[in-house]
Amino acid sequence: MDRYVTVDGKQLRLGYTTGSCAAAASKAAACLLLTGHAPETVSLQTPKGIPLELKVLEPSSGEGWARCAIRKDGGDDPDVTTGTLIFSEIRYAEGQDIHIDGGEGVGRVTKPGLDQPVGAAAINSTPRRMIRENVEEVCRLADYAGGLRVVISAPAGETLARQTFNPRLGIVGGISILGTTGIVEPMSEKALIETIRVELRQRRAEGAEYALITPGNYGSDFLKGSLAVEEKKAVQISNFVGDALDSCREFGFQGALLVGHVGKLVKIAGNMLNTHSKFGDCRVELLAAHAGAAGLSPAAIGRVLDCVSCDEAIRIIEEEGLREETLRRVTAKVAFNLRHRAKEELETGAIIFSNVYGVLSETENARTLMKKILEG
Repeated sequence: MDRYVTVDGKQLRLGYTTGSCAAAASKAAACLLLTGHAPETVSLQTPKGIPLELKVLEPSSGEGWARCAIRKDGGDDPDVTTGTLIFSEIRYAEGQDIHIDGGEGVGRVTKPGLDQPVGAAAINSTPRRMIRENVEEVCRLADYAGGLRVVISAPAGETLARQTFNPRLGIVGGISILGTTGIVEPMSEKALIETIRVELRQRRAEGAEYALITPGNYGSDFLKGSLAVEEKKAVQISNFVGDALDSCREFGFQGALLVGHVGKLVKIAGNMLNTHSKFGDCRVELLAAHAGAAGLSPAAIGRVLDCVSCDEAIRIIEEEGLREETLRRVTAKVAFNLRHRAKEELETGAIIFSNVYGVLSETENARTLMKKILEG
């Protein structure tokens, strides 16, 4: 593609989804099956309104079947599926329906709460609609009114899936065929948030009433190593604390427990519910303010403000005998801001830790929430 978006002042090239690849490959395979000729390229109108002209690769056919591929291009997005071939094989079938399924390298859904039901191929609703519409277009042009069976495959998919969220989501055997717009927007926060929403929605569909959320690998490692909590119990939410709480409310959770490193969670004390550094880095300033309120001397506050890490700031505060009171104040503000975002429709709590000091502080209800999560 030769279209770009500006992200953080940089021009980044757009790409197209595995769903667009599957639809385009299906269109090409239908042409080959119904006309005997494979096009060199196929035109595809994406749901986003951006047209694509994609090169058809590896056409092959036999008695009653045809197969074509499209190479995935994620643009400048760090997408593990970029470069992989997405195949569509189409065969004649009885009746007048178009049946869509997944083959080699396309995952199968094993848990409820995803876009497709348990047992179905992990080909989401929008790609299924795109495949159907493009195959139907070819059928009309070829004056064919019979049935067809479409099987989407990705030979490298099972290996690639190990680098995706699919194993956590209960999608086994391969990648998912995804995309709501047909277009990949590089470094899209919207895509990251949607991934978080999918995992939270799935937990709720499995019957969980309380969510365990953590910003990332630090939190997951701490849960496993220090609290003996299975890593799979937690949903990683990156910087999107506010969006995760919104989703928990939307999906009907009763409560959410946030477990995170002090470097992330102290920002919540300043009501930063997106903790990405591009929105600000006020970690030591917040610690200094709360330590000052706890009685830290002006000279020591100055030393805290000169720190480059929270662990170093806490060391100084501890030397002055004010660690417990400072962290009590920080945690109270974290609790307040979490409740405020949850609109008190959702019970919220937090555990704040440090890689140096372990558990630093926690809200009064944290252990009760953790017990409910582990029992759920």
